[in-house]
This record gives sequence, C-alpha cells and structure tokens, in this order.
Amino acid sequence: MSGDKTPSRPVPIPSGRVGRALRLGGMAAGIAGNMALGALGEAGRGSRPEMRRLLMTPGNLSRVASELARMRGAAMKMGQLISMDSGEVLPPELAEILARLRDQADFMPPKQLRDVLDGQWGPGWRRAFRTFDVRPVAAASIGQVHRGELQDGREVAIKVQYPGVARSIDSDVTNVGALLNLSGLLPKGFELAPYLDEARRQLHEETDYAREGAQMRRFSELLADAPGFVLPEWHEDWSTPRVLCMSWLDGQPIEAVAETSQAERDRVAAALIDLSLREIFQFGLTQSDPNFANYRYQPETRRIVLLDFGAARSLDAEVVSQGRALLKAGLEDDPDAILSALVELGIVAAGDRFGPDITGMVRRLFDALRGPEPYDFADRGLRDRLRADGIALAEAGYCPPEPPMDVLYLQRKLGGMSLLATRLGAVLPLRDRLADCVASEER
Repeated sequence: MSGDKTPSRPVPIPSGRVGRALRLGGMAAGIAGNMALGALGEAGRGSRPEMRRLLMTPGNLSRVASELARMRGAAMKMGQLISMDSGEVLPPELAEILARLRDQADFMPPKQLRDVLDGQWGPGWRRAFRTFDVRPVAAASIGQVHRGELQDGREVAIKVQYPGVARSIDSDVTNVGALLNLSGLLPKGFELAPYLDEARRQLHEETDYAREGAQMRRFSELLADAPGFVLPEWHEDWSTPRVLCMSWLDGQPIEAVAETSQAERDRVAAALIDLSLREIFQFGLTQSDPNFANYRYQPETRRIVLLDFGAARSLDAEVVSQGRALLKAGLEDDPDAILSALVELGIVAAGDRFGPDITGMVRRLFDALRGPEPYDFADRGLRDRLRADGIALAEAGYCPPEPPMDVLYLQRKLGGMSLLATRLGAVLPLRDRLADCVASEER
C-alpha cells in the first residue's frame, strides 16, 4: 500500500449509535431551521417560498456534505452506490454533495487512533514498531491508512477502521436513507430500498478486515501468472477484524501514466481492461470498486499495484453467462439477440416499447468496439451521442427497470475502466479481447 496525498484535518469520528443518530437529527433540525428562516424572509418580500430551492442553499449543501463525510461508513457508501447507477440523471445539488463526499478526507485525531489500536492490539503495541506515522496517507469511507516499520524490518501499511462504523451499520443506513428520501433530491421513480439493502450488505462485508485480507491473498494467487501486477502481502499476525496490516508498496497515482509515452499508456490501459475481463469471465470474482486510488504505478518496474479488496465480490454465474451472450450478440450485430440478452440481464423489461431504442444504443456502441481500427478512448463523439440518446429516452418517458445488483457492479467496473482508459488517452484494439471472452465459454 502506498499513497502521496494526505488527508486534510483531524476530526473525531462519532462512534456510538445514539451519538451518530443524534448528529444526523441535529443536522436535519439545523437545515429545517435555515429553511424556515429563508421562507419567512421570502414571505416578507411577497414571494412564495420554493422548498427545494430553500433546502439547497450553499450553507445547507455544505452542512450536509460535511456532516455525512464526518459520519463516514453508510453515508459514503450510499453515495457510491447511488452515483454508480444514476450517473448524469442525478440533480446537480445531489451530485455536488456526492462529489464533496468523495473529495473530503478528514481523519481521526491521534488520541482516537491510539484508543482504537490499544483496543485491537493491546497497550504497548508501539514498542513493536521502529516507526509509526500517526498522520495517515489515505482516508476513505471505512478507515484510514498509516505507514510504519515493524522491529523485524517489515515496512507495512496499516488500515485502521473508524470506531463505531461496524456496529452502527444498520441504523446509519436507515437514517441516511430517511434523509435522502426527505430531501426530495432523488430522481423521479428512483427506488432507494434495494440500495439501502445493498449498502448494509456491503458495509458488513467491508468492515470485516479479516475477509478483506483473505480476498487480497486470493487475488494474489489468481494473478500468480501475471507479473505485470503486484499486490500487498497480508500480514495476518498484525491484522484483526478491525485492523488490516499489509506490506507497503511504493507507487505513483495511476493517473501519472498519462504523462508517459503513448505506447506505455496503451499498455497500462490494456492490462487493466484485460484484468477486468479476466475477473468477470474467468475468475467470476471482481474487485467491484474501480476508484482510481485503488490502482498505482511503479515507473521503475512498470508494474501496476492493485489495492483495496474490501469490495471484492463473487459474481452470479448466470449474470456472467448473460453478459457473455450480450458480448456475442453485439459482436455479431444481431439486434434480436441483443434485445434478448438485455431482457435477461434485467436492463430492459420484456415488451418495453423502448426496447428497440435501447438495442440501437447498444449496437452503436458495438459498431465502435468491433471496428477494424483501434478504439480511441479520448474521442468523446460516441459518449456524447449515447448520452444524448439517453436524455432523449428519459424525456420520452423511459423508466429503466431495477436490474440485479451484480449487473450494476459489472456496469460500474467496466465503466470505471473506460473512464481510466479515457484519462490515460489510450488507443486500443478491442474486438479480439471481447471475442476471447465469448470464446472462453466454449473452451
């Protein structure tokens, strides 16, 4: 594990269920007070108050984003899940809150950090370390990462879970869900309940650091034949369910590859896309969070560092088979088979009058992917056309069905890799790569 961007400031993380609920309640009450004052002011000027505009003032936006960021856990996970599916249909106000949640990176003060480690490792743990940097190198929704060196010479990265996150998952998710429903900011027809259930499930898994360590080891075994990747080694002797200890790996942000040659940018992007396809169609196991921070680059060795396996999940074999059927239909440009695969995946409802329109969008995508020329990820033409098609469908009344969560995770994974390849400016031939995924079922 490595990092070169430090979080901004130490802020105590609320640790008790009651305290966390009270903070959310206090935030809601404060926002309601601000709205009431704004409504009185507008009424006094003879204007009719508009509730959504009163809710989404800069002050209220800042308060919501800051408080949810401080809560960590459920708030940030809900932000990831909602933005994963809704994309550009989110209202700008909610998109702004989610962007702030992604960017804000407060961390535990040293005393709270020491209390957590004393509880996990026992008092006196510091004597086992030659060095331990109390300022984290990274902070995320579940925990923060510190660098240290053990007395036996091992350089390690230590992920420390925020106190209270694990035992407050269910109540946090319920409270955040209620806040989102009351906000009026979710898109019309958006069904929040399945995302609440998925957030609970994911958070229970991701707060189990022993599970993450085992997933890290499993991926290391699966990629033993891929020398272009390097993963941290799980140090089980210093890990607990709430502390994950692993080897420290130096590296630059993956975006640094954008400053290298075109050949190197293409090589790195191809390696990550091939890895994603292997995860889906060969392993049936994917690291479902394509956050750029989970990939690093070692310029000296030209290896790619893979990090953070808390979001690793096994995929439903039926969904993988249906995804392969969609690839086959798209590569063969078979509109009937494309529509059938979309229905099987739950992306289009059977008999939906918009089915042919969705099929046409998929065909346009495959026209580019199966072409004889390498696909230029930096060319925005196709994305802009598909986005315009999507907006036109929404304006015509199209309401997508609720697909299985595994389908959403596949969309998120492949969409994230496409964004990364775009960021690197890669130009890649894709037809043969996709055709291999189809053929792999027959081998």
